Order: sequence, then C-alpha cells, then structure tokens
Amino acid sequence: MVRTAFLLIAILASALAGCQKGAEGPSEIVIGVAGPMTGDQSKLGGDVERGARLAVEEWNARGGINGKKLRLEVGDDQHDPKQAVSVANKLVNSGIVGMVGHFNSSASIPASAVYHSSGVPMITPASTNPRLTDQGFWNVFRVCGRDDQQGKVAADFAGGQLKLKRVAILHDKTTYGQGLAEEFRKSLAAHPETEVVSFDGVTQGDKDFRGILTSIKGKNPELFFFGGVFPEGGQLAKQAKEVGLTAPMLSGDGVIDPKFIEIAGAAAEGTYLTFTPDPENMPEAKEFLEKYKAKYGNELAPYAIYSYDAANILLTALAEAEKEGKIKDGKRVAEIMRNVNYDGALGHIEFDEKGDVKKSPYIVWITKNGKFEEFWKPQG
Repeated sequence: MVRTAFLLIAILASALAGCQKGAEGPSEIVIGVAGPMTGDQSKLGGDVERGARLAVEEWNARGGINGKKLRLEVGDDQHDPKQAVSVANKLVNSGIVGMVGHFNSSASIPASAVYHSSGVPMITPASTNPRLTDQGFWNVFRVCGRDDQQGKVAADFAGGQLKLKRVAILHDKTTYGQGLAEEFRKSLAAHPETEVVSFDGVTQGDKDFRGILTSIKGKNPELFFFGGVFPEGGQLAKQAKEVGLTAPMLSGDGVIDPKFIEIAGAAAEGTYLTFTPDPENMPEAKEFLEKYKAKYGNELAPYAIYSYDAANILLTALAEAEKEGKIKDGKRVAEIMRNVNYDGALGHIEFDEKGDVKKSPYIVWITKNGKFEEFWKPQG
C-alpha cells in the first residue's frame, strides 16, 4: 500500500509539472531552413543553413523574441521535388512558425503548397523560377530575383553587348535550369540578329556530356548557354574544351560557386555568369561578411548573405507578430513581411504584391584567374 501511495504521488506530481509547463507556453520559437544538405549540391545547402543560423544566433544573443529562444530546424531535400514535400511536412509537424528555403526552384514550388495549406510563411533565398510567386500564394516570398529578369540580362549581354550571331542553349531539365534557359531564349527575341542554333537538355547527375557538346560544336556557335547548377556546369565547361568547342559558356546564378572552378579547372576561365553585384563592394554587407568569415572562413558562399537577410526579415516579422500575440497567425506574419521596408546586408528590400523583391539588379560576371569578377552591368 505504501509503495502504491508513493507511486500515485509521483504520477500526480509529474502531471502537475506537465500542466504548469504547458501553462507557461512554448519556451522556444522554431523556424525551418531547407535545401540540399547532402549530395552533389550540399555546398549550396550548407551556405543557406549557415546564413540562417548566423541570423538566429544573433537574435538569441539579444534575448530571442520576447524572451523566447529561437531554434533552427534543418531539412535536407536533396534538391528532389518529392523529398522537398516530405521535408516540408516534417518541418510543419515539428511546429515551425516560418520557413527559410528551399534552395532549388524544383523543391520550393512543390514545398510551397505544403506551407500554404499549413499557414506557414516561407521566404526563399535562392529560388528564381517565376512560377514560385506567380502561383499567387499569400505566404511565399523571395529575396533573390526572378529568371525572367536574369534571362533578359543574359540575352542583352549576348545579343546586345557581344552582338553574337549564333548561340547554342543547354539546360539540365529541372524547373530552375530549363526555366532559365527558356527565359534566355525568350529574351533573345529582342535581338533578332542572334540565332539560337540548338536547344537541348542534359540529365542532372550525369558526368559525361561529350556527345551533346560534340553535336553543338558542329553547329559552330559563338557561345553556349547553360541553365543549371555547378556540378554539371563544371563538367560542361571542362568537356567542351576537351572536344574542341572553344565558344565560351554563359550561365546563371546556380553555377557561380567555387565548386564550379574546382570541377572545371583551367577550363573555367572566360566563363560568363549572371548574378547580382558583389557584396564585397557593398557597404551594407561589410558587417555580415566580417561575422560570416570569422565564423565559417573565407570561402565564397554566394547565397549565405541571401539566407541571412531572408531569416532576418522573417524573424523581424515574427517579433512584430509576437507583440500582437499573433506569432502563430501565418497570415498576419506574411502581412507584416509584405509591408516590410528592410535595410539589411543586401541593402534595401521591399516586396511587391506577389512576394518578389521590387529591385534585383542582375549583372554579368566572368571567371578570371581562378576567381569570379564583375564584368558587365546593363544600362539603366
């Protein structure tokens, strides 16, 4: 009987403690971050995670949000659409109140439907396909530009600045890569003297592209465009030289990463790439770059700064919603984000009614002496 009495007391004490803990409310606020954390694009996913984590750590050092600590829940979507949906559901079930990610458009677009139906605001640092925000979801934002903007700059450079007559186009058949290639081709219509001599797809994950490159060589292009990411971009640049295709490659933001130069080696020289201006030349980015390099080293991480600003915009909105007692009201958080006037590491950011940034100034870079350098800026 005595043992039974002690057991009942222990159970009651445990239940009472649980009730008291619940009455205090959650002791932490959870946000998610997702991207390709493993596999051939893990460098990109890691950059996104580190940028978001730096923002979270800074907020926690200042006391979090209303005294509640922030926790970053990480999801690995392996740049696979089905895995992205699985990750999104897992993150929602873990209790996130906001989402930074995903990285690839092919992951962000299907995942956005999960966050939309669950009432969770999401802000991607890197997904550029227009379809993401053209869906009209109230919860979706991005701090990067769109491929219709990026494709136009690439076309104006090839057709207007270089005045090329013959251009070949390749893509990796993904939402991002093929979408960017199609936007490039579409924008070349404004330069009727530039002929597209071929438009072909390669399979993401393949290693040998010599066959398609030999075919392109036979069409005698002055440049070949690639819509895709650095693992394939590096192999294409390298193997193009091996088959005697001397035309330079022009690609997009998915290729401007040190891993591209590592893969392509000397063949990377002279490659053109569209991206936004160099943060090293932006006074607003100085503090972020110093903190990031001190913590993670000097290796170029192009999208870490985007993830950092994305996380800070989300956290600023969550803090404002918390003051109103509405931190779990996704629509209220999204409304605050939509009306934000944010000055961050990337400069001033505002969103339009779709959730796109009002200004995203793409330029053209060149790979020179084993590094990326700014090369050409559109007029106006």
